Amino acid sequence: MATRQVYWNIEGEHWLYLFFIIALIFFGYGVYKRVSLWKLGQPENRWKNLWQGIKDIIVYGFGHKRILKDSYPGIMHLCIFWGFVFLAFATAMITLQADFGLQIFHGWLYLFIKLTANLFGLAAILGILIAAYRRYIQRPDRLDNKTDDAITLALIFIILLTGFLIEGARIAAAPDPWAGWGFIGQWLSIPLKASLNQAQLLSLHRFLWWFHLLLAMSFIAYFPYSKLFHVLLGPLNMVFRNRGPMGIPELIDFEDESLETFGKSRLREFSWKTLFNTDACLRCGRCQDNCPAYLSGKHLNPKKIIQDMRVLMEETGTAVKAAQKDALANQTAEAETAATEETVELPVRSLIGEVIPEEDLWSCTTCRACEQQCPVFVEHVDKTIDMRRHLVLMESRFPAEAQLAFRNMENNGNPWGIGWTSRVDFLKGLGVKTFEEDPTAEYLYWPGCSGAFDARNQKVSAALVKLLQTAGVHFAILGNEEKCCGDSARKLGNEYLFYTLASENIEVMKGYGVKKIITQCPHCFNILKNEYPQFNGNFEVVHHSTFLLELIKSGKLKLNNISGKSITYHDSCYLGRYNQIYAQPRELLKIVGLEIKEMAHTGEKSFCCGAGGGRMWLEEHEGKRINVMRTNEAIAAKTDYVGTACPFCLTMIVDGIASHEAGEALKALDISEILEGCI
Repeated sequence: MATRQVYWNIEGEHWLYLFFIIALIFFGYGVYKRVSLWKLGQPENRWKNLWQGIKDIIVYGFGHKRILKDSYPGIMHLCIFWGFVFLAFATAMITLQADFGLQIFHGWLYLFIKLTANLFGLAAILGILIAAYRRYIQRPDRLDNKTDDAITLALIFIILLTGFLIEGARIAAAPDPWAGWGFIGQWLSIPLKASLNQAQLLSLHRFLWWFHLLLAMSFIAYFPYSKLFHVLLGPLNMVFRNRGPMGIPELIDFEDESLETFGKSRLREFSWKTLFNTDACLRCGRCQDNCPAYLSGKHLNPKKIIQDMRVLMEETGTAVKAAQKDALANQTAEAETAATEETVELPVRSLIGEVIPEEDLWSCTTCRACEQQCPVFVEHVDKTIDMRRHLVLMESRFPAEAQLAFRNMENNGNPWGIGWTSRVDFLKGLGVKTFEEDPTAEYLYWPGCSGAFDARNQKVSAALVKLLQTAGVHFAILGNEEKCCGDSARKLGNEYLFYTLASENIEVMKGYGVKKIITQCPHCFNILKNEYPQFNGNFEVVHHSTFLLELIKSGKLKLNNISGKSITYHDSCYLGRYNQIYAQPRELLKIVGLEIKEMAHTGEKSFCCGAGGGRMWLEEHEGKRINVMRTNEAIAAKTDYVGTACPFCLTMIVDGIASHEAGEALKALDISEILEGCI
């Protein structure tokens, strides 16, 4: 029967247990140190969806679903990961037989273990070599090489190599009838047997065995102090990730009189999960590679923010320990307890300003491309919004342009500052009734501030209204009672202004018994659908791209075809990444016969137009203009039209086309305008 003696040629193998215990002590202490740092953060319950988290580990961890979207490094990582999985399995099986007397390491299982260990071990070695070549020869911008990276790669490579050399020395010294199943060891045995005598082979085998063992124990001991820790932290972060709609900021209860501060300005004001994120980060740079602010030459780098917060976490942990030590020396229990509180000032760098420059906070478009591409689900944007809240609500420090937008929303209920009594004028001119005039309307049509006030987007409103009227949809508007949904205010950190606008809108809609809402702006759609429920504003909200498709499929809206024209479609961040609406707009365009040509960045990797996160109202003072970069991609697609489904995106792309003086060659249209031309 196929098998072999496990501790062949080895004496004193009982020392293995001592080495293992020492390695576990180092491992345990390393884990304890990291956990103590995470505990500097505030409590937060992230154990709500354990079963779904386990499924995510299978899909995103073992299956590499996100990692493989970037194929070159994805396949490299897959080889290393699965190589170690199978080698760990083989080691476990050997240990169970040798040390616990379970007689299972024989027959077909023995041959299976030999074959898979060789196949996947070879894959792991190739993965390590590719990783080293990529990191130290190709040197892509997104990778920052540290000593730990070199140690990790070298340690894994030598462990793998010595494992195969041990097998080669054993086969050379004692021919194995099953050697072909361990083909790498068999290959290595040929030159070893040709160059060494029996005594030398036995000595080499013993030396390699003990050297390999010490390396393996070093691997375990080094694990929590190194990048290797992500093997555990990455899957845990998948378990702990947010599972509700993407990007709902933490609720601030302004009626809670005990609150003394709003937003977050110090590390210990964030939750333990935020601090855990800084350790779970792989430093792979995918967030950096997909951040429109970084790619347009701005200082903001989402990876650097997470890593800088990690360094500050370690500085804070050291400062807290020093404060506790001083308090203990002075025998003041109260001082020792106080040293762990987040309200105590510590001699560490300021989070906002010294660690994260303020301009970086305002450069973020909240597009969440960073989060969409992160293989371990690190959450970047919420931290930015929390720090913006502190700057706005506690220190009144924000870009000068934001002041005008805030004042306009406060005084006139829209960022443009146009008199609130004129909101209804344009739509009334199209024959649209208000809910006051038609309280039995089935749908509330929410044109948003852009659709009501902006001249370019009023054309979108007119097109959508005509489509709805043609399909016989019974709808009405709030008219002058509608105010800005508050998206820009909230994303810019003015939570109190958002709270005021949202509360007033919800009260009005509930007063009319509104249950269903049609929007044309993804920002309005997202905030009404996903964020108003925080204030008990629960409505059935649908974006016009989805609603129009339903009307066509139900036969209520019949359209003619456009022949011989092509279009490239720009995915809005708040429609796509935030709400996973990618297919419906494209299906609409195909229905009317348009040929769709995709831009370089599309779908989940779509490039932001630059207007999200309230940046519609801010100027770009650094680097290239994001909207121009996106427009360049649209022009490169060489189509007749560029389609949008967002008023902000439409505005930014129209401006981008104008900057190229390409208006005659490329027209930017909302999908409703395209469909309206097909009636």
